[in-house]
Amino acid sequence: MNLDYMARRLLGRPTCVVAGGAKLYRSARIRNASGRDHHIRVGSRSMILGELLTFAHGGQIQIGEWCYVGEGTRIWSAKRITIGDRVLIAHNVNIFDNLTHPVDAGARHQQFHRIVTSGHPKEIDLGERAIDISSDAWIGANAIILRGVTVGMGGIVGAGAVVTRNVPDYTIVAGNPAHPIRELTPAERDEM
Repeated sequence: MNLDYMARRLLGRPTCVVAGGAKLYRSARIRNASGRDHHIRVGSRSMILGELLTFAHGGQIQIGEWCYVGEGTRIWSAKRITIGDRVLIAHNVNIFDNLTHPVDAGARHQQFHRIVTSGHPKEIDLGERAIDISSDAWIGANAIILRGVTVGMGGIVGAGAVVTRNVPDYTIVAGNPAHPIRELTPAERDEM
């Protein structure tokens, strides 16, 4: 029995496409408001313990092979979040390619009202900007990655960092807002 079928059977609605050997753990939450399974894809041998969410008006999450998404982590897409291969995302990380709510107070209340009464709106502008997390990146616990960011190949985001700008390849960033700490040495890069 494939995991996609099991997830659909347990939740009674479309969820995601899960490649062979990937695992959705008990703590995993798939919230695909678009209703299109292919909008959330999990690559082979990846392990999902956190939450993957797409909004009704859009959003796509693509997770590569041999990735880990820790418990309590939330990945919310209204545009596109692409995660390469062998990416480790620790627990309680938040990744948002959108503002999650309109900036205007009236529009924000209307969105909230619609969510409560009839579900996520199918037409809304949340200032979406795609996120790309390259292969071999490591995102530390409690980090926040905001819309429009690219984390480069082998990049490391320190625990608790708030990432508002691109992370160069093989660079460690930390702080709020995150800033470069140092580049990885050639020995630390050990590319796959």
